[in-house]
Amino acid sequence: MMKTIAMIFPGQGSQAVGMGRALAEQSAEARALFDRADAVLGYALSKLCFEGPEDELKLTVHTQPALYVSSAAALAVLRAAGIEPAMVAGHSLGEYSALYAAGVFDFETGLRLVEVRGKAMYAAGQARPGTMAALLNLEDDVVKSICEQASAKGVVVPANWNSPGQIVVSGDPAAVEEAVRLAQEAGSRRSVRLPVSGAFHSPLVRPAVDAMKEALAGVALNEPRCRFVANVSAQFVSRPEAIRQGLEEQIVSCVRWAESVETMAAAGAEVFVEAGSGKVLTGLLRRINKELRGVNFGVPEDLAGVKAAVEGGGE
Repeated sequence: MMKTIAMIFPGQGSQAVGMGRALAEQSAEARALFDRADAVLGYALSKLCFEGPEDELKLTVHTQPALYVSSAAALAVLRAAGIEPAMVAGHSLGEYSALYAAGVFDFETGLRLVEVRGKAMYAAGQARPGTMAALLNLEDDVVKSICEQASAKGVVVPANWNSPGQIVVSGDPAAVEEAVRLAQEAGSRRSVRLPVSGAFHSPLVRPAVDAMKEALAGVALNEPRCRFVANVSAQFVSRPEAIRQGLEEQIVSCVRWAESVETMAAAGAEVFVEAGSGKVLTGLLRRINKELRGVNFGVPEDLAGVKAAVEGGGE
């Protein structure tokens, strides 16, 4: 009997040149999605995903559509193999992939929304330069205190509660630098500055919210066909208007990822399948809860492992 599947979808930082290529080469369904994306966007997103160059792929305006389409392609292959989620969630940008998987909007609608989001967030980052850093090996309360102290140098807030001991902060460069310094004083073994084009999930990118409100106002959202956990609340959400509001808020709100995973685990998720590029979310699972079983699916060779996990095999 198939296990209860929570499907999780990666966000920015998981992109890599070559993403989706093997899936498109071996699956007509996956290839069709890349072809549709090229037509909708008016440029060869598929070529950018498959061949790079990396500098172009990691621009926010390209990264966000690239990750969305790669996750959709992975989902298409999983569905062709009879693998369907009982619940879904996505990390930041990945929330759009999760909502597509849940049938809240169709592929093209999601792609157009992600295109607007990428452009709006990039523009906000250019207008008000900011940065992000991961503070490692610190308790949540310590990070909150660090942000309060570092705010003397500018805006800095917790942006991603990824797992116990991995919290990302976001804000003005001077304030983030101060947070990194204070984190080291507090015993953080390592702090990692992230290669991003803005202070995402902070007040600095608030202008992007208006662009998303306008884009979201123009689309109809369906109730999810499976259970969906929102970033901003870490709770199951089903009302389309609540989903719409969450998508607007999440641009400047903290991504409550660790809590989102725990919500799905408490609801009976037995195996987490990360659909799309990379293994970031699978890596976070065991840090959140050592009992959780996760597998990633980004290339055709991963399918055997996914089948083994969801059909009751594997560890």
